[in-house]
Amino acid sequence: MRFPSDLTIASQATLAPLATVAETAGIPTEYLEPYGTGAAKIDLAAIAHLADRPAAKYVVVSAITPTPLGEGKTTTTVGLGQAFRHIGSSATITIRQPSMGPTFGIKGGAAGGGYSQVVPMELLNLHLTGDMHAVTAAHNLCAAMVDAHLYHGNELDLDTANIGWRRVLDVNDRALRNVRIGLGGDADGVPRDSGFDITAASEVMAALALAMSLADLRLRLGRIVVGFSQAGTPVTAEELKVAGAMAVILREAIKPNLMQTLEHTPVLVHTGPFGNIATGNSSIVADQLGLRTADFLLTEAGFGADMGAERFFNIKCRYSGLSPDAAVLVATVRGLKAHSGNHRIVAGRPLPEAMQKENPDEVHQGGANLRKQLENLSIHGVTPVVAINAFAEDHPSELAAIAEIAADCGVRSAVSTHFVDGGRGAAELAEVVAEAAAEPSSFSLLYPDDLSLRAKIETIAAKIYGADGVDYSEVAAEQIAGFERAGCGHLPICVAKTHLSISSDPSLKGAPIGWRLPVREVRAAVGAGFVYPICGDIRTMPGLGRDPAAHHIDLDENGGIVGLT
Repeated sequence: MRFPSDLTIASQATLAPLATVAETAGIPTEYLEPYGTGAAKIDLAAIAHLADRPAAKYVVVSAITPTPLGEGKTTTTVGLGQAFRHIGSSATITIRQPSMGPTFGIKGGAAGGGYSQVVPMELLNLHLTGDMHAVTAAHNLCAAMVDAHLYHGNELDLDTANIGWRRVLDVNDRALRNVRIGLGGDADGVPRDSGFDITAASEVMAALALAMSLADLRLRLGRIVVGFSQAGTPVTAEELKVAGAMAVILREAIKPNLMQTLEHTPVLVHTGPFGNIATGNSSIVADQLGLRTADFLLTEAGFGADMGAERFFNIKCRYSGLSPDAAVLVATVRGLKAHSGNHRIVAGRPLPEAMQKENPDEVHQGGANLRKQLENLSIHGVTPVVAINAFAEDHPSELAAIAEIAADCGVRSAVSTHFVDGGRGAAELAEVVAEAAAEPSSFSLLYPDDLSLRAKIETIAAKIYGADGVDYSEVAAEQIAGFERAGCGHLPICVAKTHLSISSDPSLKGAPIGWRLPVREVRAAVGAGFVYPICGDIRTMPGLGRDPAAHHIDLDENGGIVGLT
């Protein structure tokens, strides 16, 4: 019998009233602002209302370096959140809002999968409460104000060749990566080169995710640097007199969205910063709220532990002041086999036939990646647990190989079948996570604020990526010096690199050694609050494949959605 699709499972779900879901989390209904029956905004005043309640155990969910297919991190987060009820505890989940670019592209949605989903899955993957569109509008208003300023005389003396503020769109569209704007005549603006990024890559999105309040968001928006003057001084959104209007557009978007899993576990869905050039984590305000609503708060960090988890620790926790109690590292048989270097996985294509044959030795060969990512969690003083995400084609000997690698590292592990069995399938995982979270935590940041930008980059490269050193281009070296002169040296680092390798080269699998991190350019997201060195070719506007998901998404004869994954 064929396993039902995610959409079929979700469409057959019986949703609890959101007021009931909120009640289980201790959130009074007067703080709910319903958007239909599937989601509700939560007024930020609820954070202060819940402040006297006991704090939950704070658990971050990360993963080994993923294959292009992903290793089921969101599904594991949802399944684990459901599982705590099965062991007599409560949990709340915080996750990012999916971008519609990947939803209609090749990745599909990000609601989880199987019997570990956030529902309604079509609402989560398509628009939700409009936060993505609010970010798009706020970002593009700032872009319009830049070009209006140029048209009306350029009082701030902006250098048209040194304007970094592009436009954004929540659609995968490679044709818009580089464009020439202001064409058509004098009435149509000042011609210059620009381009589009996907909305998730907007600095506005990152600022929204890291803001502690609406007032803090307003300050962060004002600090955004849109470009530089002819004299080389930064020009901000505050100086353009647009930051206030941007904050007004985002006034509702800063409120977290309440949803639920198939088993009615509360889920706070909020913000969706890009995982390559931004934090790849959901919002601080969602975590502040969620920490007072259950015994455990599970938050997911994008990509592998060298990416989203490192940024969770050193950027998100640095600003929030919150300390995690444990970390979950999701590992799969197929992921570790890929890190053996013996197979090539291509998104949108079936797994190689040879990969599906029983071969625990290959799992051990790829185990270097698991060991390094466990080290990346432990180095922050947080107790890790390995979640062995089991797939139907996995062999028991291969699952046992993952457990053996974890045991050799002195780390707890548990096989989880949450995709097929829902929360019940992750009950053993919940037990070991609870044990890990009960241990004393000695959480610490990887580097202090007052370390130089170069020293911060080199610390991440050596301790997290295993690089032998860092090579800076002449341009990057000049940019770092300029940012430090401008007073940005205290900011944390968000390295923009591939998510498909711990290194900066996506072809290097496992835990590469004997390589150096190349920094070709350095940019500052001053409003969001981090500096990001660019290492390699990072696309901030994805493109559509030959057979994108959009080919298969449609309405049926009753107006229902089909083909969404």
